[in-house]
Amino acid sequence: MQVGRTALSFVLAISLAACGGDGSSPTPPISGGGPTPTPTPSACSLRAQQDFADQVLNEWYLFPDLLATVNQASVNSLQAYLDARVAPARAQNRDRGFTFATSIAEENALINSGSSAGFGIRLAFDNDARRVFVMEAFEGANGLAAGLDRGSEITAIGTTSANLQTVSSLMASGGAQAVIDALGPTTAGVARVLRFVQPGGATIESNITKTDFALDPVSDRYGLLILNDGGKQVGYINLRTFIIADAASQLRQAYGQLAAQGVTELIIDLRYNGGGLVSVADTMGDLMGAGRVGQIWSRTVLRQSKASENQTRTFRSEANAITPTRIAFIATGATASASELVANSMIPYVGNGLALIGANTTGKPVGQFGFDLAACDLRVRAVAFQTVNAAGQGEYFNGLASVFPNTCRAGDDITHPLGDPAEASIATALDFLAGRSCAAPITGGKIDIAGGVNQGQRARAGLDLPERVMIQPDQPSAAQFEIPGLF
Repeated sequence: MQVGRTALSFVLAISLAACGGDGSSPTPPISGGGPTPTPTPSACSLRAQQDFADQVLNEWYLFPDLLATVNQASVNSLQAYLDARVAPARAQNRDRGFTFATSIAEENALINSGSSAGFGIRLAFDNDARRVFVMEAFEGANGLAAGLDRGSEITAIGTTSANLQTVSSLMASGGAQAVIDALGPTTAGVARVLRFVQPGGATIESNITKTDFALDPVSDRYGLLILNDGGKQVGYINLRTFIIADAASQLRQAYGQLAAQGVTELIIDLRYNGGGLVSVADTMGDLMGAGRVGQIWSRTVLRQSKASENQTRTFRSEANAITPTRIAFIATGATASASELVANSMIPYVGNGLALIGANTTGKPVGQFGFDLAACDLRVRAVAFQTVNAAGQGEYFNGLASVFPNTCRAGDDITHPLGDPAEASIATALDFLAGRSCAAPITGGKIDIAGGVNQGQRARAGLDLPERVMIQPDQPSAAQFEIPGLF
């Protein structure tokens, strides 16, 4: 069984592992997206999958003392079985839906090319008001082409104009899941008629077909901007996800432009970024590590029986690297995993020049390794390690607000585009960087983990649904696991 250090969306790590040997390698190559062998009924029965999951958890789970013994016959799905086995860890706030099962083929397609199927939008639900908003729309997908963009409100859904159901009535009858069901499966070719109101007030009714599209991790519209704040240049980077391997090369290009302009103060917008590949997070760190090559970036710590797999990652040389003097990280409850790793790892190096802007993060200093039952297209993502920064800090299970030197509460203002200096979180970030008055601090306490957590998982974690959160379907696709709110 091979494992490796990388990361994922609603996790900190995504090491693509192939099971088949009794040895292990800390840095295996990422597996390709070739054809999946035809499964046999006995090899892929629920009992066989549960036995495989037991093998993984018993050997690799980060908190072996927090695993429950579960009667396999008492549950009717592998995910339910995984949830039951890690229930003690969940009760201690250490595994809130982070251990799960997914498709090898779907996840590899997402990592290798950003491939996904859907309208290409992120949706957030205001459960109390029974409203649904578009938080972001992706270039190259049919949602944006039809006029859906940040701030649009979807008001009705149907398969034809004749059977439109209002979002309000759907949510009244079945909550957010009723809206999710009405939107249909994440399959190319599925079409829905959507009635929506654009930010300017125009109401549009459009028949939109879901297609396969490649999600761009750094938007061509607002992924990299240089903002002029009273004559000072501030770099703005909006990274949508770490899960797509090409994000590393796009970040290199972005930081190259910042380096060419001599920019040293940054706004890094990770407000919807649920995580991704640790390798991409490491590259982002290297690009902020000019003059720090060889110093500690982060440490990966496994359970005691796997201590030989622990790793220390140092800053590596990158031609486009800069040395930031001040950084404002924009976050929400959907900010998790690799996003938190990057922010936490910069604390020892930027110190009081660092701030968390917006809201508290998920609180996920742990990551998964992936274990494959290839014949069944099954990948079990099991929490297997914790990451800490150069100062040994990594206990932010209640969110990064508990460890950041400065925090400034701000709204996620969908009345303004991402990248707009007038948007509430960006305006607050500019205030912090300029030394102007900062908003009220972000409080700790029980945090929202909406990003990358479906309703069932939230209920199991004992969490209430706050206003306007991104929620996954009960049975999310691999892309929906990684990218909060994706439809």
